[in-house]
Amino acid sequence: METKNTWEKYDIKAERELEKICAEYRDFLSNGKTERECIDQIVNKIEAAGYTELEGLIKANKKLKAGDKVYSVWMNKSIAIFQLGKRPMTEGINILGAHIDSPRLDIKQNPLYEDGGFAYLDTHYYGGVKKYQWVTIPLAIHGVIAKKDGTTVEINIGEDADDPVFFISDLLIHLAQEQLEKKASKVIEGEALDLIIGNRPIVIDKAEKTSARGRKKAADTDESEEKQQAKDAVKKGILKILKDNYDLEEEDFISAELEVVPAGKAREAGFDRSMILSYGQDDRVCAFTSLRAMLDTPKVDRTMCCILVDKEEIGSVGATGMHSHFFDNAVAEVMNLAGEYSELNLRRCLSRSCMLSSDVSSAFDPTYAGSFDKKNVAYLGGGMVFNKFTGSRGKSGSNDANAEYLAHLRAAFEKEDVNFQTAELGKVDLGGGGTIAYILAEYGMNVIDSGVAVLNMHAPWEATSKADVYETYRGYKAFLKNVSL
Repeated sequence: METKNTWEKYDIKAERELEKICAEYRDFLSNGKTERECIDQIVNKIEAAGYTELEGLIKANKKLKAGDKVYSVWMNKSIAIFQLGKRPMTEGINILGAHIDSPRLDIKQNPLYEDGGFAYLDTHYYGGVKKYQWVTIPLAIHGVIAKKDGTTVEINIGEDADDPVFFISDLLIHLAQEQLEKKASKVIEGEALDLIIGNRPIVIDKAEKTSARGRKKAADTDESEEKQQAKDAVKKGILKILKDNYDLEEEDFISAELEVVPAGKAREAGFDRSMILSYGQDDRVCAFTSLRAMLDTPKVDRTMCCILVDKEEIGSVGATGMHSHFFDNAVAEVMNLAGEYSELNLRRCLSRSCMLSSDVSSAFDPTYAGSFDKKNVAYLGGGMVFNKFTGSRGKSGSNDANAEYLAHLRAAFEKEDVNFQTAELGKVDLGGGGTIAYILAEYGMNVIDSGVAVLNMHAPWEATSKADVYETYRGYKAFLKNVSL
């Protein structure tokens, strides 16, 4: 089967809508480089569309009915969004599920130190990265610092034109003979990914020194005191800046969540502006299109749900990952307010549901053609991607969708003239990857991976096709409207 180029099907009206969707998507990427920032944007969008927070409805014991729109946020990093349909939830719901975490560098809890006249922040990389890709590029710091008094300081440094940026150094080519003989996985070690954040020592005014000495005579200045003043002077300068600008002490790093990400906005790519280049498209491209599809889908018979979660890049673990019970707890609460809840009804709802595990797929790269099976790979511009299975080496760790479910989806997508392609994550023996699909499949529901093809996946800057972004949005709408098993 030959993959059709999606661009060829669009008329002027479709291209205008495509550009509008993609402009909104680029804005979402530029302003959502952490899970918390994504959640903030999402809540603003859905509340403007008439969604109400579930927790408030639970306290008020307000009953839900068809057409009601509710959402539940968990720890500011995951969210479940529901629009109730006419049919009972026990007959199943239609779910779009994506993740909003992306590979990055996390700042450690005791990170700040000085060496060789530089102030550094020690980091721990998050998710699967090629470590050498993170050196010598402009980096920004995003996140929060929770203080003992209960206040939270939001950090976003490196994105505005007037902001400083940060960087990780690399060995100059003139001295890199031994470095270049190493394997790519060893060229840059994890412990070498330390962020340079300053180089200027703090200056103590001489009058201030004299005052601090009190009754000491200037002639009695202790040489060791002078050395002590000079010790870690760059680090002390950074601490002064943090105190003056953010009222932060060094100990506040203990209760911080700070993420180091590439600095800069999402951009159009190519002379023809056909692509988008940005950090974090895996998997915020599917999160955005899932959310937008749900907001743009009118009332339907089956309840719609969009769940956007954290921690997929490290195994969907923790309280905000898909392995937690946040999702089924939220479904149970919605069913309870709709007058349908029982443990048996919850199980029936989940087992009869249909899901698109909205996650990206690897795009064919002609430069590295030997890593792909050309007959079973996604192409940029080929439309929305279905991965019947993911996993690695013999489908290990994979959800493998049923043929009947795929046939049902084919019919639904062809009804709405959605261009789609099928793919695998590279050649069988080379590796692979996982998604949240297998976790939802454990409830017994029909699940398949579907989303956007990404070039440079997991790199600081990833590329997608505008046509694929738009077609995936259209595909998600077709799913919510037409799928019912």
